[in-house]
Amino acid sequence: MEEVVVITGAGHGIGRGIAITYAEKGSYVILADKNVENCKETLRMMKGETGEIIKTDVSDPNSIEALMEQVDQSYGKIDVLINNAGVASFKPMDELSVSEWDTVINTNLRSVFLCSQAAAKIMRKYRRGSIINMASTRASMSESGSEAYAASKGGIVALTHALAISLSKDHITVNSISPGWIEVSDYEGLRNVDHFQHPSGRVGKPSDIARACLYLSHPDNDFVTGENLVIDGGMTRKMIYEH
Repeated sequence: MEEVVVITGAGHGIGRGIAITYAEKGSYVILADKNVENCKETLRMMKGETGEIIKTDVSDPNSIEALMEQVDQSYGKIDVLINNAGVASFKPMDELSVSEWDTVINTNLRSVFLCSQAAAKIMRKYRRGSIINMASTRASMSESGSEAYAASKGGIVALTHALAISLSKDHITVNSISPGWIEVSDYEGLRNVDHFQHPSGRVGKPSDIARACLYLSHPDNDFVTGENLVIDGGMTRKMIYEH
């Protein structure tokens, strides 16, 4: 059977772009998202390539368990897991409630561990696999009111190298990607200043992240593990002062 790829948060944005790219490659893509209608649109954009939707709420451990059990029973393997699902909550720290903090951490960070833990049990049967976790440049740079999101993404970077070591004996690579500004809705509506502030000369697209996933999950690239690949057009390497 063709490569089986599980992508959480595949209903929109970066997850949708990754799903389309793997489908074009010929992979069988599992769209794991709680928004089924969005995933139906992703399937349509995959233009008839093979894939299916499994409704999944990654903030719910039982939903994650059900996802992995269904994939295992139906296909018996997972070649690639992409932990992409996430939420953002930006508000003044004095106004951030415990429940809001928990929602972000459980959805963004805890889910990465639980999905990886469950997928690794399936990958071990073939003693190979690739896990890619979606972090963010906000793991290393911040603006006011981003505490929960920054903590979750920083946690993903640290969790990635921990998982890479723990799963190395099973020949499972684990890497993360930290996107910068990836425009997912109105790319044509961006201003020149939006593009030209980037050393790359443009704002990023979901396809930029998708191509990196293809690289990290390719079996020939098993020498790359425990890494965090920053894809941000050079912005975090740019020294910015007001003159």
